[in-house]
Amino acid sequence: MSKTSTRDGTARNRIADSIRASILAGEYPPDTRIRQEDVAERFGASRLPVREALRILESDGLVRLVANTGAWVNRLTLAECEEIYQTRERIEPLLLRYAMPHLDDAMINRLDELARAMEETTDVEEFLRLDREFHLASYAPSDTRILGDLVRRLWNSTQYYRRTYAMLLDDDRRRIMHDEHHMLTAALREGDALGAERVVESHIRRTRLQLARHPEVFDLPTSPHEQSE
Repeated sequence: MSKTSTRDGTARNRIADSIRASILAGEYPPDTRIRQEDVAERFGASRLPVREALRILESDGLVRLVANTGAWVNRLTLAECEEIYQTRERIEPLLLRYAMPHLDDAMINRLDELARAMEETTDVEEFLRLDREFHLASYAPSDTRILGDLVRRLWNSTQYYRRTYAMLLDDDRRRIMHDEHHMLTAALREGDALGAERVVESHIRRTRLQLARHPEVFDLPTSPHEQSE
């Protein structure tokens, strides 16, 4: 491999990692345009690693590449979000079942710590970071060729809307959510696969139903690239 190829590959990953973190943190809301020239200038990179970074983000479910206009942060309609959440309701319990035989005491103790930390924080961004780590860590030991990557992509695509969901929670719903995290870790510690799957399914469904009660979350202005299609 040439030094140029290695350098471009490193730059591509560095750019993708940085933009991914910004999108997940809500710094780029849905339908924000990401201009290649702006990214290249920001990172002091050529267009090639920038284009490759944007393709990585497209495969992550975070951006949409539109011919002749560039990259746009993905947005979802309410119907699309409901479809994603219904998909998650069905496949995440299965992914958890794959992971459970490989979850040792140290991993479950870490999940307990994350559940308690989520309960104690009042910061939405901190909660989202902990929640993502909690759930993806519970799936991480699974040895799958398809499900793990698919679940991470679905999580990425709904991150903005989970942020909104977290801000909409009242005290009662917040209490239920925390209880479900503790119920999940208890089921995992007991080796109760069916119980753990039911908790995850209910947990995801609750978010879907709450978002469906707030369709205004999905009412973004029509973007220029949609007007031209």
